[in-house]
Parts: sequence; C-alpha cells; structure tokens
Amino acid sequence: MATAADIIARRLYEAGCRYAFGIPGGEVLALIEALRAAGIAFVLTKHENSAGFMAEGVHHRTGAPGVLVATLGPGVANAVNVVANAEQDRVPLIVLTGCVDAGEALTYTHQVLDHRALFGPITRASLRVPEAAGGNPVDVLIDKAVAIALDAPPGPVHIDVPIGAAKLTQPDTPPVRRVRPSPTAPAPGPALERGRRWLEQAQRPIMVAGLEALDRRAAAAVVRCVEDFGVPLITTYKAKGLLREDHPLALGGAGLSPTADAQLLPLVRQADLVLLAGYDPIEMRVGWRDACDPARQRVVELCGTGNTHYMHQAGLAFVCDVGAGLEALTDGLTPHPTWPEGEPTAARQALAGAFGQNEPWGPAAIVETVRAALPEEGIATVDSGAHRILLSQVWRCFAPRTLLQSTGLCTMGCALPLAAGAKLADPGRPVVAFTGDAGLEMVLGELATVRDLRQPVVVVVFVDRSLALIELKQRGGGLPNLGVDFGATDFPAVARALGGRGVAVEDRAGLAAAVESGLKADTFTVIACQIPRASYDGRL
Repeated sequence: MATAADIIARRLYEAGCRYAFGIPGGEVLALIEALRAAGIAFVLTKHENSAGFMAEGVHHRTGAPGVLVATLGPGVANAVNVVANAEQDRVPLIVLTGCVDAGEALTYTHQVLDHRALFGPITRASLRVPEAAGGNPVDVLIDKAVAIALDAPPGPVHIDVPIGAAKLTQPDTPPVRRVRPSPTAPAPGPALERGRRWLEQAQRPIMVAGLEALDRRAAAAVVRCVEDFGVPLITTYKAKGLLREDHPLALGGAGLSPTADAQLLPLVRQADLVLLAGYDPIEMRVGWRDACDPARQRVVELCGTGNTHYMHQAGLAFVCDVGAGLEALTDGLTPHPTWPEGEPTAARQALAGAFGQNEPWGPAAIVETVRAALPEEGIATVDSGAHRILLSQVWRCFAPRTLLQSTGLCTMGCALPLAAGAKLADPGRPVVAFTGDAGLEMVLGELATVRDLRQPVVVVVFVDRSLALIELKQRGGGLPNLGVDFGATDFPAVARALGGRGVAVEDRAGLAAAVESGLKADTFTVIACQIPRASYDGRL
C-alpha cells in the first residue's frame, strides 16, 4: 500500500526531480515528507514566487520538471506570477498545492479559494487528486501531469492535493507510464522536396532559432545546418548559446532591442530563404511581427506545434521534431557559398560596438568585465530591466542554457532565485546573477536562502536608484518623472547583515577583483556597481 503523496513523489523522482521549493503549511506536510522519503529535497524559500524561479533554475541544468510546493490561500496566491512566467517562458513546472477536502469545503471557508479556477488560465492543465480509493487514479494523474508539462510546448501543470487525499492509501499496482512519442520528421513528399530545393538554391539564407530547438534537443542539428550551409544564425534570448557566440555565423540574440533590430531585421528582409527552427515569437518585441514576408521570400518553419500566434507566416510549415526536420531538409544536399556581399559579417561587426562596449565605466563595461572574469562554462542569470536588454546583446554565450532570464513574461525578481536553483543543481559551475537595484530589493530575503544553502553565488547590482527602462520610456514620451525613482540602499551592508559578503565598486579593476574573490568565497557576494542616471540612453 502507498499513499497518494508517496505515488506523486515517486513519479517525480523517476522523472529526474531531486529538489522541490516552497514554504510549508499544514496542508502540505504529508506531501513534503513523501518527497523527502522519495529522495527529493525540500528547500525552504522566503516567497513562493522565488521558489518557482529556483525550480526553473534547476530545470535548466537537469532537464527535469521543476517542482513548486504551495499551501492553500496566500501560498497559492503568491505563486501566481511565477506560474504565469512558466506558461509564457515554456518552463515545465509541477505546481503542488494543498487544499481542504471537498466535504470540508462545503462549510469551512477560511483561506479557501478555487485553486483550479485561479491556475486554469495560466497552466497547461489543472488537476485534482481524487479523494476516493480504488484502481490507480493517482498514478495516472501524476504520469499525465509529467507528460503534459514536458510535451511541446512545455509549461506548468497544477495538481491540487486535498489533505485527506494525500494520506489516502491505495494498492501498489503496476505504474502507468506513457510511452514518450518518437521524434517525427516531415513526411516525404512535394512540400519537403520544395523546401530542400529552396535551401539548395539559396544565396542569402538566414535562420532564426528559438527555445524549442533546445527543449527538443535540436541544438546539434542547428549547428550542423548553420556550419554546413553557411547560414547565419539569430536566436531568441533564451536560445542564446545554441551556437557559440564567438562563431563567425552567430549574430547573437534578438527580442527587445531596437538597436539590435536595426542590424538584424534588414538581414532577415534581405534573405532569400528564412529558416525558422523552433522559433517561438513570445520572446519578441512587436517589431518582429511579420519580420519575413512569404509573398516575396521563401520561408520554411519547423516547429513542434502549429502556428496559432500569427506573429509571422511561412511558405512551408512542418509540424515536426525540429532536429529531425533539419536533418530531412539538409540530407544529401551539397553546400555552396552564401552571402557574397558579406552583409552578416558587417552586421556582426556593427553589433560589436553598438551598445557602448569598451567604455571606461558603465553598464556595458560591467557586463564585459564580468564576462571576462567568468569561465566559459559559467552560468549567468539576469533580471528584467534596461540592464537585461543591454546584457543580452553584449554577453556572449558559449553553450546553451548558460544565460537564464525571464523572456516571455519579463518579470522582475527572477535573477537571484534562478541563480540559486542553477547552482544547487550544478554546484561545480560558477554562477553570477545580474540584477537592477529595484529587482534585488524585491527579493532581498532570498539572500538568506542562498546563505543557508552555502552557495558562493556572485550578485552584481546595477545601482542607479531608478526603474531605468520605465524612466527612459517616460522621458522619451515627454511625460514627467513619476513613480520611477527611489532612495539609496546600502547593498554591501545588507549582504553582510544577512551573512554574506558585500562590496561597492566604481571601476573595471575593482569589479574584476570582486568577482574573482566572490567566486572563491564560501558564501554569496553582493557587488554594488554605481552607474550614472540615464546610462542606457541611446544603447537599447
């Protein structure tokens, strides 16, 4: 005999989950004990929102679904933002919530709200553990939850666990396990042959690749296509590192920077063949709507789900495994020279100086200095704000999933917990979190979580005492300064008070030394980098 909580925990362990994050309440005590017994460590955080981002950080290093645990009422309500982020950012996240039994809820109302109604619009599915014994419904439910979370597009799945149901025992029966679908290539036929002919004839091909190319393990196929056929590659921010960004065909990430778009969008529009490989436009600003025109260009899209967003259209669209699709498209074709006028190289060179690189001190100098101090295999996370847009252009990735951020929802307060989760799952890699001062103030309590985990995470803070991106938009629109400025926080003192290390720096040398010592420390380090107001003007 096993309880429902035991069955859920065993299946999650089998799926590769080794950590769960959250804040316990009486309604989830049986559940977190079952997780522990199954080999899944429960990590106490200071807020459920941070717990979800820590779970995402683990996912990016292990590939397993993240696990978030929240008790009823305020715990569930606190988790809404990070669950919405998981839906927008395509993160497989299992959200386990405690709730009162159905019979109890007929008259008991304290902290009771409809969890499934709350999570329904922002999850792939919202399920409830049944409160009656018989058969193996819990095993079916948890296998279904894992499958839905990992299928394309991945996303969050909510499971409501009534107090009584968590403790309800049922016979140990053979587990229910769905056979994972095999990768599907485009069907042979006229459409595939047309796509192959287009690639064979292309003189100015370009590829835009997105997160799905990572989720479906198509990175190797992307690199082969790019290198074999001379196809310059643009990635979304979350797909940075699919191709080493020091590669001559790597054009970096795109999504939110009009300055970058001024170089990248003309290339897309000049191309005679546009390959869209696992490209999900949820990461992109409105300027990428209809970036390519199938009426005058050859556009081939390879994706795991059909296009219902209408941000772009294609002349040929294959719903397939992205890697298998690229292999079918390229198999047996003979490469030939591309872009005879060298436009991608010129764009790459222009981007190398478009964001204030090589300045003595400022936001670009901070990014460049830390990049030079962090080994290639190091992991960086970045919070939302003006600094994220700039960093996503200046920072070079040498492997996938080494720059973690919120790109679909673009929510603040994510960098520190993402870094904690990544470090927990992959302790051998150095980890640096970049955050604005406002973003760090949202999650200061999680410094204590990092302290308790004894993690030498380095936190780099851009200090300008302003919501810089909003202030820039406000000023650009001719509006008065309102609601974007705040007072100074002594971040090094806060870090020391919370058991970490803290230092303020004002130049490249001081920053480089602080990063180097922080990576060798036995606790976290907060580095406060003072920059002038309006430091991002003309750069984004």
